[in-house]
Amino acid sequence: MRTVTGDLLQLALNGEFDVIIHGCNCQCQMGKGIALSIKQQFPEAYAADCLTVKGDEKKLGTFSEAEIIRGPRSFHVVNAYTQFHWRGAGIKADYDAIRKVMRAVKSRFSGKRIGYPKIGAGLAGGDWEIIHPILDEELAGEDHTYVEFSA
Repeated sequence: MRTVTGDLLQLALNGEFDVIIHGCNCQCQMGKGIALSIKQQFPEAYAADCLTVKGDEKKLGTFSEAEIIRGPRSFHVVNAYTQFHWRGAGIKADYDAIRKVMRAVKSRFSGKRIGYPKIGAGLAGGDWEIIHPILDEELAGEDHTYVEFSA
C-alpha cells in the first residue's frame, strides 16, 4: 500500500487514478463524508448506487460502479458495500464485506491504478489497523494507494 496526502477526488480528476473506491452502506444514502462529496461531484456514482436494492443485506461485499468522464479524463468510481447501515454508535464496518469487495475489485480492475480513502475507518467506525492489512492482502500485486485527506 502506497500512502499519499491529498484530495482523492481531485487526484482522480487530475488523472492519478483509473479507479477510486469508497465505502458505502446498503441504504442508497451517500449522505455524509466522502460519499456525500462523491454524490455531489460525480452523480453518476450515486445513480449507480440507486440502481441497487435499498436495504438489501446481500449487497454487503459487492459493489456498484460508474464511469466518470470529465473532459479528457475518465475513471471509475466504485461504491463498495462495506457496511449495512449508518445509524447509531459503534462499529458499522463489516470486515468480511471489506475483504470480499476488495477481492472483487481486484478481479474487475486488475492492472489499474486504484485509490481509496480510509475505507471503513471513518464514519463506519472500523479499526484501520485491521482494515489496512485486509486491503494489502486482497489488492496484493496491484497499484493501490491510500489517500490521506488534505485539502
